[in-house]
Amino acid sequence: MRNVTKAVFALFVCLAATLAQAGTLDAVSAGDASAGVKEALSKGADYAVSSLGKQGGFLGNDKVKIPLPGYLQKADSALRMFGLGKQADQLVETMNHAAENAVAVAKPVLVDSIKKMSVQDAKGILAGGDDSVTQYFKRTSSEQLTAKFMPIVKKETGKLQLAEQYNQFAGKAASAGLIDKKDADIDSYVTQKAMDGLFLMIAEEERKLRANPLAAGSDLLKKVFGAL
Repeated sequence: MRNVTKAVFALFVCLAATLAQAGTLDAVSAGDASAGVKEALSKGADYAVSSLGKQGGFLGNDKVKIPLPGYLQKADSALRMFGLGKQADQLVETMNHAAENAVAVAKPVLVDSIKKMSVQDAKGILAGGDDSVTQYFKRTSSEQLTAKFMPIVKKETGKLQLAEQYNQFAGKAASAGLIDKKDADIDSYVTQKAMDGLFLMIAEEERKLRANPLAAGSDLLKKVFGAL
């Protein structure tokens, strides 16, 4: 009987907390909610682009640094044994610098995504999980970012003849099932990794905001995300 009472009490506490949260969110106007989410999106975009779109943004950050893909990464020690260490390092540096240059021009795409956000999108972001801001950007901007990043990445990797050699080698490795087919083209690989890094940093900023809205530095963000 005592266990049943405890279970009922726990359920009551959980329900009360849910109702309290709903009541707090209801107190936030649709206009404030929408404006607050847009400000959060802008904050995440600013943080990610400024962190990554600079010299060393990728190369100096272990969270997003782009390594040699798949099979080549596993064969790195063998490459160095055969005197190809310098070329491997050069390829890694080129890939990461290409990603830095690409992310530097991401802001207009992200801003356009923010402008197109609907009230329904805002509600979904507020009611969503800790990465709902990030998921919104992924859903609404990935295609445009790919189109914008790819020419920049191609320009950088085109400076190295090693990139062409990589594509030939990686194509064979993909056919043999040694690496993922999407990694068989260096430009596609770097473009995807650049976007992965961008979204990772947006997610990092979003988690900070949700964990401590009072430190957001904006009354609107404190009001909207403090109600969650």
